[in-house]
Amino acid sequence: MSTANPEIGEVATTSPDWASTIKGNHPEIDEVAMTPLVQNNSYESIKRWLDFALAVVLLLVTAPIIVFFAVLMKLNSRGPWIYVQQRLGLGGKVFTIYKIRTMYQDSERDHVPIWSRPGDPRVTPVGRFLRWCHVDELPQLINVLKGEMSLVGPRPERPEFLDQLERALPDYRQRLTVRPGLTGLAQVQQPPDTDLSSVSRKLNFDLCYVEQMSLWLDVRVMFGTVLKCLGVPFIWIGRILQLPDPNAHPGCQSFLTNPS
Repeated sequence: MSTANPEIGEVATTSPDWASTIKGNHPEIDEVAMTPLVQNNSYESIKRWLDFALAVVLLLVTAPIIVFFAVLMKLNSRGPWIYVQQRLGLGGKVFTIYKIRTMYQDSERDHVPIWSRPGDPRVTPVGRFLRWCHVDELPQLINVLKGEMSLVGPRPERPEFLDQLERALPDYRQRLTVRPGLTGLAQVQQPPDTDLSSVSRKLNFDLCYVEQMSLWLDVRVMFGTVLKCLGVPFIWIGRILQLPDPNAHPGCQSFLTNPS
């Protein structure tokens, strides 16, 4: 595996000013790692074991799909079929995430982190399809088995971006009080970020999940992920599954970064 082609996290932006605010030096990870963990409820004690059991089943079922598209990606463009990248996990601990490569090799010049944007020309034709159906994320089931991620939780951010995001959104660090997820409450109700306002809205969903985390919520988010992959609009996913809205859910009000 190779890190020669690191790809980008959750944010997609067309704003040069916004892109420039997120570039910078690597934050002090040791300081982040000291973030106190929020003890939500008894579900936390069994969530890890449920994640492990479901990840084993999902990995066995999806292994042929992963292999097929990995080979297709390898034939479609030069470079490794999978890449590794550093992300922030529970308590700010840095871990290595796995994904099927979706961009052309050496997409980040001089290894300077650049967030993705709509219609990003660095994404290959096969990679565009993989991103649309989220098959490129399936290797992260290995991260779930290793205990670095959960099936449901806030998506893991790149360490390079944390310092700048936290300056703009002081509560951003609270996302690190639970394991990052393969999917999350924000992912099934919000489109990719395009500016600081959309990042703030997605953070509200993440913090709402931190506060309201439960087995029933996780089940609904996983069903919501399936509906999203089938093309169901975000608004209908929320209505069908009765997912919490951080702007309206009473239990999330104390965590809102931009209440209205």
